[in-house]
Parts: sequence; structure tokens; C-alpha cells
Amino acid sequence: MEGDTFSGVGNGTQIDSKILQTFQKSFVQVQNILDQNRLLINEINQNHESKVPDNLNRNVGLIKELNNNIRRVVDLYADLSSSFTKSMDITSEGDSSGAVKSDGKGGSQETQAYIESLFS
Repeated sequence: MEGDTFSGVGNGTQIDSKILQTFQKSFVQVQNILDQNRLLINEINQNHESKVPDNLNRNVGLIKELNNNIRRVVDLYADLSSSFTKSMDITSEGDSSGAVKSDGKGGSQETQAYIESLFS
């Protein structure tokens, strides 16, 4: 699979399989964190409903862990966005037509708009 390329973003852009593997790894990390967050939220809700003082005190630590996990997800998505933009810039540099978009940026604004649409 190494060295394989795949069409991407509907414009004939080629994306290396190594890049896809990196994206897949990041998405798996994100999904694992989100699954953990679901469990944390369930436990926080149960503790809150119980109104037991020890359980409510435990929620302080659980909420801190939840907030840290959310930060990790944001960081992973930011890294993914950056990696995707760089990979698209690299593949557009290798475009045999040598075309440059009218904005002079080789399509990086279009790439950023595409990434933003993925997360909206």
C-alpha cells in the first residue's frame, strides 16, 4: 500500500497512502477520546443525580479530565487541518499542469474552506 495514491477532494488530486494512514490514526485517536468522554459524562450525570457529597466531589476531577480531553480533541483536529493543508499544498506543487489559482496561493484557500466544511 505504501506509495499508493488515491484521488482526493473531487479535483483529481492525488493523496499518498502514508498521509491517509496518518489521518486514519488521528481520527481513531479522536474517536477513542470521544468514547472516553461519553463514559465520563455518564458518570458525571450519575454522580450529580445521586447528590451524594463524595460523588459530587469526584465530579470535580471528572470534569477536569473531560476538559483536558476536549483540549486534546481540539489539538488533534488542528493538527489534522494543518497536515491536510500541507499535504494538499504538496500535491498541488506536484501538479503537472503547474497551474496556480487566481489568488496566487495554489488553492490553499480552497483547501482551508474544504477542511472547515468537514468540521461544520
